[in-house]
This record gives sequence, structure tokens and C-alpha cells, in this order.
Amino acid sequence: MQKNYTRLAGKFILVLCIIILSATISKAQSVYLPQSYQLYQKFNADIYSKSSRMHTSLRPFLIDSTLNTRYDQLMDLGVDTNRKNWFLRKIFNEHLIDVKTKDYTFYGDILLENTFGHDFKDKSNEPINFKPIGFGPNARIGLNTRGFQFGGTVGTKFSFYTSGFENQASFPDYYTDYVKQIRFIPGQAYDRSPSKSYRDYSYATAILSYTPIKQLNITLGQDKTFIGDGYRSILLSDNAAPAPLLRLTANVGQVQYMMMWTYMQDINLPKFDSFGGNRRKWGLFHYLDWNVSNSLSLGFFNAYIVPEADDQGNRRGFDVNFINPVLFASSFGPSSQPGNALVGFTGKYKIFDKSALYGQLLLDRFKTGNFFESSNTDNTGGLQLGIRGADIFGVKNLNYLFEYNTVKPYTYSDEQAISAYTLYSQPLGDPLGANFREFIGILNYSAGRFDFQGQLNYAKYGLDATGQNNGKDVTKPFVPTLNTTKVGQGISTNLYYAEGTVSFMVNPKYNLRFELGGIYRRESNAIDTKNAAIISFGLRSSFRNLYHDF
Repeated sequence: MQKNYTRLAGKFILVLCIIILSATISKAQSVYLPQSYQLYQKFNADIYSKSSRMHTSLRPFLIDSTLNTRYDQLMDLGVDTNRKNWFLRKIFNEHLIDVKTKDYTFYGDILLENTFGHDFKDKSNEPINFKPIGFGPNARIGLNTRGFQFGGTVGTKFSFYTSGFENQASFPDYYTDYVKQIRFIPGQAYDRSPSKSYRDYSYATAILSYTPIKQLNITLGQDKTFIGDGYRSILLSDNAAPAPLLRLTANVGQVQYMMMWTYMQDINLPKFDSFGGNRRKWGLFHYLDWNVSNSLSLGFFNAYIVPEADDQGNRRGFDVNFINPVLFASSFGPSSQPGNALVGFTGKYKIFDKSALYGQLLLDRFKTGNFFESSNTDNTGGLQLGIRGADIFGVKNLNYLFEYNTVKPYTYSDEQAISAYTLYSQPLGDPLGANFREFIGILNYSAGRFDFQGQLNYAKYGLDATGQNNGKDVTKPFVPTLNTTKVGQGISTNLYYAEGTVSFMVNPKYNLRFELGGIYRRESNAIDTKNAAIISFGLRSSFRNLYHDF
């Protein structure tokens, strides 16, 4: 059985958080706001206001004066301050544990998720012995989660947050097929029971944040990082699992500069040692965001992925890029074991108050000539264009997003599979990997405790026949079947995806809600057509992104 050392890292950070509770008190603020599209879009009116100069493209956010008022509004949604009964207050109003003193704060919650679902297109007769609440009736689709979250501050310089989830789930067929392919629950953790008819896994994050001065934040822990203003990111997204990280973020004038180190693993490549059982690699990320004006922002991104050792177990020597603070300088280091370098650019322009155009450009392999030329594999990369905002048509709390993403075949991959832009066999960018184009539209409206969201996706991509590499699967070594980068090459496939949810907020402090959801998915090509029509209902909680739209 493989040992999961990322769990040890999470436990280590949690211990650090507890130790910090006895630390010396100091004076600046750095409160962590868990990354969640459902939550973050509700800040659109504030962060995309033309009066704001907040840096919006590096997430998770730290709560500051720009977010405080809106955050307090969201956390007080539907709260009845006249409730005196302790039990009812904890269910509807408050954190389970909530301590506030002049020197420190601490909160904690139990997080439960129990949902039942059914796929009306599933004709399988395979028995599913899964009970979404641990007892009672079975369900072919459902989720049974027991979790927790703890967070708080020490003085005004330290904050911490940790969450953990123990899960059993029965997924739709298309999702289960992907889990069995990569041996991992997308964005979460190992499937501990691959032989069972349902999945069994855990998930944990832990963050310690220190702001010694107003201009600098230091974050240590196990978490995800997202770069961009979109629903997707082709540079760095929260699609993959949490990873151990050290992140430094500096704010000087109108410039925000982030430098981050991560320690990542791959569970499907041949092993050469017994330490943890998995192949390992390092990731170095730089991101600079410049607010040119209240409306215009420009960003510059650099990523460098280096294996701990090659396929023969030869360990990599010291590489100056591990501590290199300079953007775009990823050409140093041992030439015998080169890394995988990517460069990117971001842009945002607020065309109206509360509305912004945004985009990303990714360069992987790049040689002089026409970047958009598809006749060879010398130029690979991707492009994102989108618009998002709040209060569309003058309707308060009506948020919207429309987005286009495309990534050329063979982008992110490398001659050494371990150096691919992946974590646990999942892309660090868009969940579709490469060799795709997609269109996404999302509308969200909140009215009191009710929240309504609708989403439509269309994607076109090229799949591989047996023994082929047409450029979509970024975990494959860079050995192209075709010497072209035409999006959709290979088995041309269309994906149609629609999702709608209606939820009723019970307690905003930990996002406890009843949720009714529906998904329609159709994937078709010349070989096969796969359909899913799913309806689900249950109790949900926590702030985290769990993607099913791929």
C-alpha cells in the first residue's frame, strides 16, 4: 500500500497552527478566504468596481478592507440575532465553536454532506451498495461526507485555516471511468477502495498565513492556488489536488508579486524507490500582477516543473531555479535533467462598473514564427478570453460569466512524463487537458436565502485511439502521433454539458444548505455516444470547488 506523505504534511501544518496559538501578538491582518467559485462570484460587484484597485487574479484571497463589508453581509445572510436557543443558534446562525478575544479568534465547524442522486440514462444492472447517510436506502449516485473546518487569527499578523473530509461516494459512470483511469478522485485524493462499487477517499487542507508587514504575506501549508479571473485557468487552476506549498506574496504600490514552491507527486509512473511509493517533482511559480489603472491590469506568469529524479533514479542536482526570484529565467540548472518551463500573460479591463473583460495567453513551446500555425509542434500554448461581472441588466445580485478557452495539442506535456504540468495525473490547468476548445456560460442569482445557478458548456476535443498520442492527455510523454497542433485532431469529439442548481441557505458560516441539482451531459464522436441525465438532492456544506463539467 502506498504511503501518502502529503497527509503527513497536512498534519504537520495543523500542528504548526495550534502552536501559533501561543505566539507573541503583533499588528497586521491576513485572514484566509477559501477558494470557491460559488462564494467568490458574490464579490463581483466589489472587486470589479471601477473604484477598486484590488488584485483579483491571485486566489485564494486574503480578506482586506475591500472585501470586509461584503464578507460580513454574506456571513450574516438570514441570521436571526433574536434566537436564544443554543442548538438553534448553532444550526442557523453561528459556528459550532466561536471564540473572539482581543488577542486571538478561533472557530470550528462539523461539515456534513449527504446527497442522493439518479442518472436516468444509466442502464447498468451492476448493484451499488452505497448508502448516502450511512444507513437506510441505497442510491446509485450520492455522497456521504463527514468533515470539519477550523480557523482563526492570532493577533493581527497570523491566521490559520484547516479542513478535512472523510468521504464515500457513488459517481455517474463518466466520472467513475475517469477515477479508474487515473486512480484518483479528481481534485481530491486516492481512491482507497478501487474494487468496491463506490469510492472511498479523504481530503485535507491546512494553511498558516503570516503577514509580518502590510506589504508581505507568507503562506505555508497544503492547499490549491488559482491564477486568473475566469472560471477556468489555463495557467494554474484548482483542478488538481491540494499540494504542499510555500507562497510569498508581496504588494508594493500597484504591483503584486507572488513566488511559490510546491512539492508534487505522480502515482501512475514506474517507481524507483520506496520513499512514499510515488514519483516526485518540484514546482516553482512566479506571478506578477500590475494594476496600471483602476480599470486595467496586466499580469506575467512563469512556471517551472522539475523532477526529483529521472526514470533511472538519478537524482537531480541543485538547480538555481529553485530559489530564482526572476520571472522568465527558467533556462538555468542541470542540462542533463532539464525541467518543463511555461510562460503566460494575463489581462483584465473593466469595461463598465462591475464588469470586466479578462484573458490569458499561455506559451509552452515557442519558436519564432506564427504562434497560431498548426503545421508543426514547435509552437504550443493556449488562449482564454472572457467577460464577467455583477448586477447585469441592473438586477442586483445577478452575476454572470461567459468564457472561451482553447489549448493546442501537446501543450503542458514533456519528453519525461514526470515533468508534465500535472499533479497526481491531473492537469494543473483546465480539466480538459490540451487539444480542446470550450465555451462556458454561467449565471447566478441570489434572493435572500435562495441561490439559483445555471451553467452551459460546449467543448470540442480530440481523443486517442489505442497506441496514439494526439495531444489531449498531458500525462503522456511528448511523442506525437501527428506533427500538427490542430485543435480536435484525433477522434473528434463533442461535449455538451448543462447544470442547474437551486439551494436554500441554512447557515452561511459554513455554507450549510439544501441543494437540488440537475446535470445533462452528452459526449459523442464517430465511435460512441455517452449520455447522462442526473438529478440530485441533499444537504451540502463547506467552501470548495468540486468540478464535474469535463
